[in-house]
Amino acid sequence: MKQENRVTIFDTTLRDGEQSPGASMNAAEKLRIAIQLELLGVDVIEAGFPAASEGDFKAVEMIAGKMKKCQVAALCRASEQDITKAWEAIKDAAFPRIHTFIATSDIHLEYKLRMSREEVLESAVKAVTYAASFTDNVEFSAEDGSRSDPAFLCKVFEAVIDAGATTVNLPDTVGYAVPEEFEKLVSYVMKNTPNMDKAVLSVHCHNDLGLATANTLAAIRAGARQAEVTINGIGERAGNTSLEEVVMSLGTRPNYFPESTGIDTTKIYPTSRLVSSITGIMVQPNRAIVGANAFAHEAGIHQDGVLKNPMTYEIMKPETVGVTKNALVLGKHSGRHALYTHIAEKGYNLSDDELSTVFEKFKHLADRKKSILDEDIDALINEGILRSAEVFCLKYLHIASGTTVHPYASVHLTINDRMVKGATEGNGPIDAVFNTISRLTDTKSELLRFTISALTEGTDAQGDVTVRLSEDGIVALGKGSDPDIITASALAYINGLNRLEYLKTNPVVKPETL
Repeated sequence: MKQENRVTIFDTTLRDGEQSPGASMNAAEKLRIAIQLELLGVDVIEAGFPAASEGDFKAVEMIAGKMKKCQVAALCRASEQDITKAWEAIKDAAFPRIHTFIATSDIHLEYKLRMSREEVLESAVKAVTYAASFTDNVEFSAEDGSRSDPAFLCKVFEAVIDAGATTVNLPDTVGYAVPEEFEKLVSYVMKNTPNMDKAVLSVHCHNDLGLATANTLAAIRAGARQAEVTINGIGERAGNTSLEEVVMSLGTRPNYFPESTGIDTTKIYPTSRLVSSITGIMVQPNRAIVGANAFAHEAGIHQDGVLKNPMTYEIMKPETVGVTKNALVLGKHSGRHALYTHIAEKGYNLSDDELSTVFEKFKHLADRKKSILDEDIDALINEGILRSAEVFCLKYLHIASGTTVHPYASVHLTINDRMVKGATEGNGPIDAVFNTISRLTDTKSELLRFTISALTEGTDAQGDVTVRLSEDGIVALGKGSDPDIITASALAYINGLNRLEYLKTNPVVKPETL
């Protein structure tokens, strides 16, 4: 297959990204992200690992049935059982892809697989041959490829291409590679795999040394034409290659990278916010492209330069990635049309009923807050839409606290639509809220982390709270936003408990990671 200058963007947010601690998503959440990824313009969505759990199988099946433009990939180990399960999940997709893998590095062969090179080669060929009996769109990944013997890697790739693989993936599974080294390896594979012209070479890099994007770009320069990425770079351990960094590097430096993608860059920022809202994983302020400070200028010299010509200190326009500069001020006098237009411009695809729900919450917030900003809209959509139909739901909260009052919280919750009420004391108002919720829900989770940040500037800014909860070895993140920080804390805690409930009933069995 001829290596064109078009780079295929293979997004694995829903599979590898979901393997971030506590980031597991239910089927409805996965589908919402998948719809946004298709709007973003990704070429391939890796929807999950169907053999991992029944919940993951159903999510992959649902996504496969909804996507009209994207290829939908299902990950599977090199076994007939896994491959059959993967195909059953994606068989109704418009463009299905089976993605099978096995490790090729000597350290994995000796200590994990306990197989010889010949046995691995045989397993790889057998798996691809079986996958190709279902579809002509088969990807094979050589797990821990960056630490594999290059000659053996080429031998495996040659064999699986002959067996029917149309994409072969070279992963830097443990984030060990450095750019110059990885570029040489990709060049070697391109030159020494005799039938590489019949397949696309892909790379999948992890960020353990902070080099995932650099390694991916180096691989593209060496001839790789598929980049496996995630939104916000989420994923196992230190994460994966960031979609936004790769896409904007290619788009911003065409003099150095003649390659292009099919991504609609104006949808990058809203997609980033959606993924952050659903997973509960905050985007650090100084993160490239999508961080809150990515286009902020505080130094006087910088501000002066930007006012004279933005290109003095900005290498890309904020609007290019979907960071809008509000010309439309939203407040309590704004109507439905203004709000709906703004939501559409931000890249959200909501139904009429969902828009009505958001509008109701918008009017309530507008009575408490002078002006509504983009971040507030994101939070409203997160609270009003993305968390519907959950086990626990906050209905009422009252706090008593002060220098002469022992803190206590009165809470009304619904548990599967059944109302429960209670009040409990605590060391502080937030501790009292958490104690009351824990007692009412009869949960025994441990609070591992509690962080607070402001979504916007000003004393009326919405507070954004993130918690990490653990119960019986299961870890879940929870997120909540509200102008009242105690209410935001309660919402975050309840969101975390709901995620724990989901994980208890849908246990995720993680495969060996690429």
